[in-house]
Amino acid sequence: MPSPPRIAYFPDSFHEVNGVAHTSRNFTAYARRHDIPMLCVRAGQTTRVLPPEGCVEALELGRSPLAVQVEKDLSFDPLFFRYSDLISATVRAFRPDVIHLTGPSELGLFGAYFAHQLNVPLVASWHTNLHEYAARRMRWLSRHLGHAGTHIERAVEASALHIATHLYRRAQVLYAPNPTLCTLLHRTTQRPCHLMQRGVDTNLFTPARRTRCLDDKEIVLGYVGRLSVEKNVALLPKVDAQLRTLGITPRWLIIGHGAEESHLRAALPNAELPGVLRDEALAAAYANMDLLIFPSHTDTFGNVVLEALASGVPAIVTPDGGPAHILHSATPTCCDRCARTTVPGRIAIDEDFAAAIADVLTNPITHAAMRQTARTYAQHCSWDAVFDKVLATYPSARMRHYQSL
Repeated sequence: MPSPPRIAYFPDSFHEVNGVAHTSRNFTAYARRHDIPMLCVRAGQTTRVLPPEGCVEALELGRSPLAVQVEKDLSFDPLFFRYSDLISATVRAFRPDVIHLTGPSELGLFGAYFAHQLNVPLVASWHTNLHEYAARRMRWLSRHLGHAGTHIERAVEASALHIATHLYRRAQVLYAPNPTLCTLLHRTTQRPCHLMQRGVDTNLFTPARRTRCLDDKEIVLGYVGRLSVEKNVALLPKVDAQLRTLGITPRWLIIGHGAEESHLRAALPNAELPGVLRDEALAAAYANMDLLIFPSHTDTFGNVVLEALASGVPAIVTPDGGPAHILHSATPTCCDRCARTTVPGRIAIDEDFAAAIADVLTNPITHAAMRQTARTYAQHCSWDAVFDKVLATYPSARMRHYQSL
């Protein structure tokens, strides 16, 4: 049996609360479980070499005071080049068979640089639609400019995509969390792209953590994620107002942090905003929801949607991005009537979110069937299955790399 590859992994984030960090922590845990040699080069509070955990080594690099804050817990440090010698010595000593990066951060740029310097195959996984984020963060200006504003947004999105894919073209093999993105990356980079979806811990996220009575008549609508403009959280107060005109008075449980938090507190006085929750506290919060309301148009996958399904909580999502792919994958294909009844959620445009929520909540039998379908689907989504598929494609990256020499 061939020995496992030695992986130098350069994630954009690791300790933060986001999809890249969540995937990265699970990737290193997978390597420990399966005795796969891995060096994880990541940002941390201080610069240090961590004691090995099994066959997983880690180099953490502290950011400087000049690091630019991108989000509440995400930064970009223009002085990261000061670690060049340290990273070089650590990576060379590790002797990787492949270098894997997750995006155009300081770490991603280092990963691409050392893959070139050491003549090591490079693979890259796409986790965040930064081009769409950039366009939406221009909306504070573009919304006042009519048609010109629309053109500005499109130009910003196209430029950001071009810059990001310039890095990805350096890799031999790419990964993306949904088929639409795989198609986009293959078209823009001319590199093979494989699905790298997400897994879920069904022992942590489970309906068994529910503390509310099953016959509790209160309606709890939940949101989990960053409270920022690109997540479209401004839709939540509008949905609340529309539901009230339909005679539905929900309680909102909004988990996360971000720039839109103060706006949501003012616009949804009936909402509970506990900030960021982790582990058992997060799992219990999911299990006590009746529906997850996830209005993002930019998520590449939607970890929170899969965690909600594992908790037996159906989701309402937009047609754009990864969450819709999750619901499509979880939908039974036996017949149209069956699929409509037991799909674990609804896919709706912004204007129809309230109607979709009401459709589910006013049909208790359908809601109960959705809960069961959600849990059943999630039980087949393990992290081991995700990363087994990724490692199975590493040999093709090595082959493409050495053929190009």
